[in-house]
Amino acid sequence: MFRLVLALALSLVSPLVRAYEIENRVLFTDGTEDEVLRVISTADADLIAPVIEAFRAANPGIGVDYHVASSSELMAALYEERARFDVAISSAMDLQMKLANDGLVLPHTSAATRMVPDWARWRDHVYAFTQEPAAIVLSNAAFAEGPVPATRQELIALLRREPERFRGKVGTYDVRVSGLGYLFATQDARTSETFWRLAEVMGNLEPQLYCCSSDMIDDVASGKLAVAYNVLGSYAAARGDARPAITVLLPTDFTTVMLRTALIPAETARPEAAGLFVDHLIELAWGGGNPEAFPFDVADPGAEAGDPRLSRIRLGPGLLVYLDPLKRRSFIAEWESAVVQE
Repeated sequence: MFRLVLALALSLVSPLVRAYEIENRVLFTDGTEDEVLRVISTADADLIAPVIEAFRAANPGIGVDYHVASSSELMAALYEERARFDVAISSAMDLQMKLANDGLVLPHTSAATRMVPDWARWRDHVYAFTQEPAAIVLSNAAFAEGPVPATRQELIALLRREPERFRGKVGTYDVRVSGLGYLFATQDARTSETFWRLAEVMGNLEPQLYCCSSDMIDDVASGKLAVAYNVLGSYAAARGDARPAITVLLPTDFTTVMLRTALIPAETARPEAAGLFVDHLIELAWGGGNPEAFPFDVADPGAEAGDPRLSRIRLGPGLLVYLDPLKRRSFIAEWESAVVQE
């Protein structure tokens, strides 16, 4: 078997053919399969490769054409362009809920889906298969002499006390372009007013704004950033190359936990094979099998009870509140006033 990696740039594709942007494309196939699933996902190909390889081993007649896109571009592909993908995997729970709520998702039930707890599914349309925290990532070099903040309030106090030390050295998501960043920010704001105080403090320090967790982790590891806020903790934990240079903190006041979800778009041409892939994700997460093929923390239904600082985002129509155009414009305007300060 071979893996063909294709870097795709929007500039190479006519906008009349594709208006959404694919960051990377990987073909998991040896050319002999009867079917090739088209999967669009926000998860980096290297991270999820063991999952796909295990799926192919169990289903040798099915290959996978894996497309990596940001959560916003995934939404554009499925919602605006009605692109033909068979499975969609995203960290932006609210956007996945909108696809389902607006009738763009096929229902799927099986023996595997019955393993999913009620809180980790929405009807028979959206299924969670991970729990991933939003973390604060620190540069070990920048904090070699301490102190290391444990809460948002401690981080605020530190940034206010030493502004020149952190000017231009703080990073976070640009919520205007990142669907996951917008989800984390709106959930933080709903949980505590501390979010807006932190946003304003960061805004006074010429913050660096990012589309993706991977880029923030790179810049913390290199020393370009001292602090990155709301980084996807699973990505930071998986970066063995960066771990000697970074510390990953789960704030003790509260830690927002995202559920990565999968669904079957209504435009699929291969609903049965797509169902097998969704079942595979569920079985790895909830069935307890083959941990070597699952690069995420096991989706533990008792996680909240075992760790009260975890604030798990709930699947449900409540996630649609901040997708209302008026509420979105209002939130982004307030965020720009605090963080961008132009």
